Amino acid sequence: MTETRFDLAVLGSGPGGYVAAIRAAQLGSRVAIVEEDRPGGVCLNWGCIPSKALLTGAELAESLRHGDTFGISADALHFDYAKVVGHSRSCADRLCKGVQSLFKKNRIQLVRGRGRVAGAGVIQVDGPDAGVVEADHLVVATGSSEWTPPGVELDEHVITTSREALASTRCPERVAIIGAGAVGIEFAYVYAMYGARVTVVEMADQMLPGADADVAKALERAFRQRDIQVLTRTRFEEAKRAGEGVRVLISQDGKEEAIEADQLLLALGRKPRSENLGLEEAGVELDAKGFIQVDDTLRTKTPGISAIGDVVGGPLLAHKASEEGVAAVEALHGVGHGAIDPKRIPACIYCQPQVAWIGLTESQAREAHGEVRVGKFPFMASGKAVAAGHTEGFAKIITEPRYGEVVGAHLVGYGATELIAEIGLAMTLEATSSEIAATSHAHPTLSEAILEAALASEGRSINF
Repeated sequence: MTETRFDLAVLGSGPGGYVAAIRAAQLGSRVAIVEEDRPGGVCLNWGCIPSKALLTGAELAESLRHGDTFGISADALHFDYAKVVGHSRSCADRLCKGVQSLFKKNRIQLVRGRGRVAGAGVIQVDGPDAGVVEADHLVVATGSSEWTPPGVELDEHVITTSREALASTRCPERVAIIGAGAVGIEFAYVYAMYGARVTVVEMADQMLPGADADVAKALERAFRQRDIQVLTRTRFEEAKRAGEGVRVLISQDGKEEAIEADQLLLALGRKPRSENLGLEEAGVELDAKGFIQVDDTLRTKTPGISAIGDVVGGPLLAHKASEEGVAAVEALHGVGHGAIDPKRIPACIYCQPQVAWIGLTESQAREAHGEVRVGKFPFMASGKAVAAGHTEGFAKIITEPRYGEVVGAHLVGYGATELIAEIGLAMTLEATSSEIAATSHAHPTLSEAILEAALASEGRSINF
């Protein structure tokens, strides 16, 4: 290390940590960032980015299978899954180097090694850059890791989490996926489009537990049409290696059943990376699950320590971590970012059809606001969607009854993860359905579905 004393030290270089470091540098702070692995964190290296590379390939594979609609014949398709995995790794490598270049551009010192809080304003580093980093303030941004049930032993190819699955160059013939959240659903789509027979097991009564019920129903229907088996209200009991594969025991309504598969993917959620960091010794408060407790400015109860991202809980999303990174350092510099409203953080799933939502579900909105207005517009009535051959799904907007302010939106369909940004901006501006309806949307575009849903919420739908 060329320096050991800084204004701010960040522990972890994921989408929360590196954004916090850059924003602090922009505000004039001397910043160090401590990272034991590759810059960019789980998201860039083993999550968001490589998985989206795989999903893009899966989408192309599906499109080629249905190319006859557009006069494209693709007989005897051959899929080289190892090649798309190689592409996904090169994407991660490229962006990892990009983060390192941002550190140089902003004069942020990257300290390589495992960091541990060793006292007020002190991080002890073990590894290539072993030593002590001192700073006026610390930001903990260590993220989260995959949660696995007790007694389950992982390996590289057969019993896996998303981490092992992203590194594996093999697309198995039969895959069992436990968990129908974002990770499970995305991998189910990838494997199915590359030719695997996929079974998804979910303990809740719908896919995407916690999502709007209409969204879950539409996605389940779309998956069944793609020959992806979905078992809801089904409990995972155990998994045991069986030859070169795995035998998965599940139960539904008290009846047990075994699934024989070549690979088991456990997508049961994530846990905070808060252990063995010296946090409790430093007086930082953790909840029962290990999440760091913070106030509205992301400060912990220990003076001089803030925390952001997955390690503080809430939606475990990269963009939420980045927002918190900016908010935390701006609060330290006296810049009025304001508290982050989790209801205005969009959630996106990148299978096909894509899923995106923001704000309240319909049931949550009715509980909070009473007789809300709901407008839905199906993509099968969208000129652009029909022309493009992407007619699955709908746009749904929910407004509160007094002013017509948008309190939630839910999209299922091609391009949903891009379209949700319009609703995010509308909610930031506290816009109403009337204001969305008064905004000219180009024709023909998929975004017209949002216009039509806004009109429908006011009882004046034009095209459906």
